[in-house]
Amino acid sequence: MLSPNEIEQFECQGFLVVNDLIDEAQLAAIRGEYAARLDTLYDAWAASGLVVPAPSGQSFWDKLSQCTGQSFDWYQPLDISLPHHGIAHDTPMHIGPAVFDLVVSPKILDVVEQLIGPEITSNPIQHVRIKPPARAVPAAETRAHITTTDWHQDMGVTMEEADHTKMVTVWLAMTDATVENGCLQIYPGRRGALLPHCTKAQVGIAEGFLPTGDPLPTPVRAGGAVILSPFTPHASLPNRSDGFRWSFDLRYNVTGQPTGRGQFPDFVARSRENPATELRDWRAWRGMWEAARAHLSAVPPIAQHRWASDAPHCA
Repeated sequence: MLSPNEIEQFECQGFLVVNDLIDEAQLAAIRGEYAARLDTLYDAWAASGLVVPAPSGQSFWDKLSQCTGQSFDWYQPLDISLPHHGIAHDTPMHIGPAVFDLVVSPKILDVVEQLIGPEITSNPIQHVRIKPPARAVPAAETRAHITTTDWHQDMGVTMEEADHTKMVTVWLAMTDATVENGCLQIYPGRRGALLPHCTKAQVGIAEGFLPTGDPLPTPVRAGGAVILSPFTPHASLPNRSDGFRWSFDLRYNVTGQPTGRGQFPDFVARSRENPATELRDWRAWRGMWEAARAHLSAVPPIAQHRWASDAPHCA
C-alpha cells in the first residue's frame, strides 16, 4: 500500500517508483510462460529456416539473441496487444494466464485503487517491451517496444475522447531497469497539460515543446514499477548493456470512462461496487482480443492516435 507521502508525490510530481510490487513467484511464472511461448515460436522459425536450430539447453535470452537482427518479426508474437497498423486475421500476439494474473495482480490493483479509485478497468493500450542491447538493434527498427522510446506522454497516444479519463500507467520491470540498460527517464511535475506530439518514426512530443532542465532517470528493481500520470513526459534511455531489458506497460482507467482506443478490448479488473463484473478468466480475455483482431482485419484501418504528421508544429 502507498503511504500518504507517496500519494502526494504522485499527485505533485506525476510519477512514483514502487519496488517489490510483485514477488519472485509471479516473476517466475511470467518468465516460464514466455520461455514456453518462445520455445514454440523458435522451433517453427527454425523449421522455416529463419533461425538456426537451437542447441540443447539454449536459454530464453540465447534464443532471443539469435532472433535479434533477423529479417522477420520476432517481437509481435510476444506482445500482449495488437499493433498500430497492418492488423491481419492471423496477426500473432500473446494472451496467457500468467500475463492475465499480472494484469489483475491484487498488489498492483491496490496501488492503482489508491490513485484512481475502486472501479478499475484494464486499459487496452498495453505492451510488453523486450529491448535488446542497442548495438544489436537494426537501424530500420523504430518500434518503441524494441528500441529507444522517444519522449511522449501516455495521454498523447490516446484519442481525444479520453482527454478527461482518469488513468494511470504501471511500467513494471521484469528485469532490473538501470541507467545502463535503458530505464525510463522523466520530466516530473507536469499536471494536466497535453503537449503537441508528432508522428515520425514514433509518436513523440514535438520539437520545442519538451520541458527544460535535466530529465530524471528512474531505475527500478525487477518486480517493481514506475507509476506514471498520463501527462508525465517520459522516454527510455538507450540500452548500453550486453543484455536485454524487459518490462510491461500496464494501464488502468476508471471504469465507464473512454479508454482512448475503443477498438481494442478492455475489461473490469476490480469493482468494489459490483465484483461480479470483474473478469476472472484469462481465456475470456484472449477471446476478446481474438474477436477484435477478426473485426479489425476486415475493416478499414482505425486511427490509434490523434496527431497528423503535417501539423504546423511538426514542420
